[in-house]
This record gives sequence, structure tokens and C-alpha cells, in this order.
Amino acid sequence: MNLFSKKLLVVLIAGAAAQVALAAGPVATVNGTAIPQGHADALITEQTAKGTPDNEQLRGAVREELVRREILFQAAQKDGLDKTPEVTTQIELARKAVVIRAYLQDFVAKNPVTDADVRKAYDEIKGRLGDTEYHARHILVDDEAEARAIIAKINKGEKFDDLAKAHSKDPGSKDKGGDLGWNNPATFVPQFSDAMVKLEKGKMTPAPIKTNFGYHIIKLDDTRKMAAPEFDQVSPQLKQRLQAQTLEQHILQLRTAADVK
Repeated sequence: MNLFSKKLLVVLIAGAAAQVALAAGPVATVNGTAIPQGHADALITEQTAKGTPDNEQLRGAVREELVRREILFQAAQKDGLDKTPEVTTQIELARKAVVIRAYLQDFVAKNPVTDADVRKAYDEIKGRLGDTEYHARHILVDDEAEARAIIAKINKGEKFDDLAKAHSKDPGSKDKGGDLGWNNPATFVPQFSDAMVKLEKGKMTPAPIKTNFGYHIIKLDDTRKMAAPEFDQVSPQLKQRLQAQTLEQHILQLRTAADVK
């Protein structure tokens, strides 16, 4: 089908839809003002998208809601409220919000995230996470000399847990003897995780590990195999995240190209 035929088909479909809407007539008339059926259709679509069944009860409730809105709108118009600066500003903001939402929805429809995109993202994350979890603990201090002094105390027989409680600056693990629980290496900053994965069970780093948080003494308690979630379990969340990233990139491109003064 050529481009002209496609455009013609769209026009014919739109025209047919408009004729159906006209044939249906207004959903109600309030003080001589007709409420278009399209307004009811929009609200019904909104409710059914939330799981509300499309039945006579819903349609009756939507009709009553539109009638009440029209009555209140007419009352507000009578008092001139629709012409006040505050209201006109809010109306313009609301109009822009609706148009922006339509634009973003159109962009997502024209730039869909494919199954191949989701699979690629899944494989990359799975590869980055690996297949092992680590149960580690640490002592975090601000000064390298202090860290080395604590290592010396541990080597002389003092308990790692007790020294963590006494000296660690990490509020999340200090009271637990430095226990960080089970984690994937990707949870930590690279300097920390690189040192942790090299340790044997029950061993600690022979020298302090420096990160942007300070100086760490890391001890590895245990490791275990980690089973990654199946693709079908996480694909909806991955697809949503990829769509959000695509949108954000597009918005940044528009922002960069815009002449803002």
C-alpha cells in the first residue's frame, strides 16, 4: 500500500468514526449546552483501563459526572471565574500537560522497545551481575593509619566484630559487627568489590582498601551461587525501564537543540 493510500485510509477511518460519534448524539444537554459523547468515551476508556468493567452502571455514573461538571462549569462561567488570571494560567498549564502526554505517547508508539532490545539488556545485566553472591563485613574509617592499626589488632587476635562496633563509621553495619549481608559485587563501588571477590572465605584484606567513602577493612564470611531471575519474570520491568531511558534521551536531545535564554 503506497503512502497516499495509507493517508486516504486514515482519513476514511477518521471520517467514519466522526459519523458514528455524530450519530450517537450528545450524552446529555445541560441548560442548552450539549455534552459530546466523546467526553463520555474518554472517561469510560480511562476507567476501563483501571479495570472497571464497561457496563450500564459505569456509563450512568460517567454521564452523571459529566452533567455535574457541566453544571459547575456553567456556574463558574457565570461568576467570571474562567477569565481570572489564576484560572487562565492553570487552564493553559493543563492544556500543555495534555498535549505533552499525547506527544510522549506518540513518541513511544513510533519508537517501540523491541523484544530483542529487552533480551539484550537482560543478557548484559545478567553478565554484569555474575552468578555468585558474597557475604562480607567491613570496618570503615576515615584515616589509613587508623585502618592499619585495626588490621594489626585483628592479626593479634582481637575480634573483627568488636572492632567494627567500636571504630566503624558505617551506620548501617557498625552495630552488626560490620555485617553487610548477602550481596552481588555490583552492589558496591569497584574498588570494594574487586578486593572482596579476591578474598578466600574467612580471610580479610591485608591492607586497607580506599574508596570515596574512606578506608575499608573487608572480611569475607561466605559465598553462594546466585540464580538470576528468568527472562519472563523481569522483561516487563526491563521494557518499561528501556522506554523511560529512550524518552529521557529524546527529551535531552530536544533540550540541547532548544534555544533557551
